[in-house]
Amino acid sequence: MESTDNKAGKSGIGWVFGLLAFYFVLQVIVRIAMPPTLGLDEAEQSFRSQWLAAGYGPQPPFYNWLQYAIFSFSGVSVLALAAAKNTLLFISYLLYGLTARRLLRNDALAVMATLGLITLPQVAFEMQRDLTHTVAVFFSGCLFLYGFIRALHKGDTLAYLITGVGIGLGFLSKYNFALLPISALLAVLFDQQMRKRVFDWRIGLTALVTIAIATPHLFWLKDNLGFATARTLEKLTDNDHASYILQVLTGTGSLLLAVIGFCAVTVLVFAIVFRKPLLSAFSGSSEWTRLFGRMMLFSMLGILILVFFGGASQVKDRWLVPLFFVMPLYLALKIEASKIDAGQALRRFMPIVAIIMIAVPSILFGRVAMASLNGDYERLNTPFLRAAEALRQKADPSAIVAEGSLLAGNLRKDLYPVTVVSLDYPGFKPDIAISKEHPLLIVWSMGTAGESGLSAKATEWLKQRPDLAGAIPEISTIDVPYFYAHKGETYRFGYALIAPPAP
Repeated sequence: MESTDNKAGKSGIGWVFGLLAFYFVLQVIVRIAMPPTLGLDEAEQSFRSQWLAAGYGPQPPFYNWLQYAIFSFSGVSVLALAAAKNTLLFISYLLYGLTARRLLRNDALAVMATLGLITLPQVAFEMQRDLTHTVAVFFSGCLFLYGFIRALHKGDTLAYLITGVGIGLGFLSKYNFALLPISALLAVLFDQQMRKRVFDWRIGLTALVTIAIATPHLFWLKDNLGFATARTLEKLTDNDHASYILQVLTGTGSLLLAVIGFCAVTVLVFAIVFRKPLLSAFSGSSEWTRLFGRMMLFSMLGILILVFFGGASQVKDRWLVPLFFVMPLYLALKIEASKIDAGQALRRFMPIVAIIMIAVPSILFGRVAMASLNGDYERLNTPFLRAAEALRQKADPSAIVAEGSLLAGNLRKDLYPVTVVSLDYPGFKPDIAISKEHPLLIVWSMGTAGESGLSAKATEWLKQRPDLAGAIPEISTIDVPYFYAHKGETYRFGYALIAPPAP
């Protein structure tokens, strides 16, 4: 394999990491400046931080464990959520940049490969909007890639250990991550020099580290396989009544569209900055371009197996994050293999990156703030905090029962440390001591309309509490203004206070 130990200007991309650190701090500041309402994934983290478990449901537990540890020290807050996510993203970009610097002689191309991640909409925008487990799998992918490439290039023991950590954490982040190390292994076996690293005794260390990290969740998964995979399979096979041929055609088409949707912006940006010479880059080849090309090809084949034999008909572009996040690095390697000058291209590239870096936080904040002008509310406009402040004046509850995880997570943050139960997560059954001084509080969202009485789920939940038999709920509603309300519009919540009946 080609050595890059004597590359000139190898430290020439250090400024990129400083720029990225500033960018992710800015993202934290913008998130704090937005309403204190939690998004769906954020609320899930808040709600599930009440207990530590080897598994929680359809998503593996790595991000839950991470956020649980952070909340244990900081308490539940928007700052803790935003700081955790953006720190993880910064480390991911850092690892990706170090990998690019190891493989590319040209510093300009190493910069473009690293900042090229910002041209991936699923990475730059969607992860900031409201994703957590996808952030975890992206981090794991970058960690795996760094260890994997280092093992192939340098072959030191630390590289094999890092690779094992990346695989273990990847499995604990999202189950589709498994396609990445499998594809990488198959891709390496096709190269005579590289496959020597696979048959090195230290690959056993990789396996041991992976197993050690994944084992607690594997035991949980063994007993909860249906629970863990049902929702994912439902999303993949969202075409149950179609014929086999139609399902295969739909699934294949969905995969192709997802790949295009994932890669199109990045390819377009590289086409704009390199212009016509980029066409010749697609014929450029090196051991590394061939490796990454095979990895992406095997990843696609793995998904096609799910389409043909697993009934998959819907493939979303964000599911490709751990498989195609290598695209910017792949393009940079192709360009270097074609010996295309990158100096002018970098000067054209940086203004585009700057525009994206300004546009992403601006759009995220603007979508919420614009509600005051057009009345088009986002989830973050929902005034959960204002409702919690009003409810705090009504009672000092022993516990809260919420209609769903979004409401439960927000109330968990806003009424911390009161225990919060969610009706859509029956697995959490804490001991609750209900009294007249500390009644049970049931809360549900009504929006601008809705049922004013207890839902069927809430009624059923109450039947499981013998101490509340015969208790009559005190049902009421509260109206609080949206964050960035249009013409003073309000959002309605229903609530009920329930205490054990007098003996």
